[in-house]
Amino acid sequence: MLVPFLIMLREGIEAALIVGIIASYLKQTGRGQWMPAVWIGVFLAAALALLVGGGLEWVSAEFPQKQQELFEGVVGLVAVGILSSMVFWMRKVARSIKHSLQASLDQALTGSRHQVTALIAMVFFAVAREGLETVFFLLAVFQQSEGPAAPMGALLGLILAIVIGFLIYTGSMRLNLGAFFRWTGLFILVVAAGILANSVQALHEAGVWNHLQTVLFDISATLPMDGPLGSVLAGMFGYQDAPTVSTLGAYLIYLLVALVMFFLPAPAPNTTTPCRSEPARDGRQR
Repeated sequence: MLVPFLIMLREGIEAALIVGIIASYLKQTGRGQWMPAVWIGVFLAAALALLVGGGLEWVSAEFPQKQQELFEGVVGLVAVGILSSMVFWMRKVARSIKHSLQASLDQALTGSRHQVTALIAMVFFAVAREGLETVFFLLAVFQQSEGPAAPMGALLGLILAIVIGFLIYTGSMRLNLGAFFRWTGLFILVVAAGILANSVQALHEAGVWNHLQTVLFDISATLPMDGPLGSVLAGMFGYQDAPTVSTLGAYLIYLLVALVMFFLPAPAPNTTTPCRSEPARDGRQR
């Protein structure tokens, strides 16, 4: 429950920040009449995420056992790639995301003849990125979890993210976003390592990967995966009580490389690109 809760909280706050930056900039520049187009873009992005998630879940339910294992492995690999890119992308653009969104907003409203369509598309693609990232992650988690705990955790995380996003937008709450994204990013990398290990195991059960299957150790008698603590560790970090060379190797190699990259100094944002001037409301250039 904790893993989907934190992921939905992080992704929800990230999406809320994007919408909040756009809404604040429109209000500050006297273009609040464009807000309905912003909400259309948000709702279209949410609908796409729900459609993709529901479609993939429905299709996978029709697969035979081996194809379901293959599907689980592929979705897990995609989720690991998306989660990793999400963490490092946010780490790279955190300082410049506000400027980038404002520049894109100016371009959509001043550089296109179809301003409404351009604004809807801009918001749609910005929010859809977060939604699709979340869909693939939740699919990977739900396939490795049983019961209603994971969906409930995701729902609670989304609700809390909406509340926090609204409070930040209204100025009622201040959140150290740098620390928030840093610590949740670190947690996500550990979770992604577990998803990768489980994906390797799923590919083996599907008959696709049959190398390095020697069991390194077996502690199922001490800490079984189906026990209270083992199930929590398995759900959060991909714990296996009898890991093979391939599953444990994938876990450790990914985690080592990801943590080294995570703790390297973040690249400086590119601020050399000039921002095109926008017309003021009285027709003069500023």
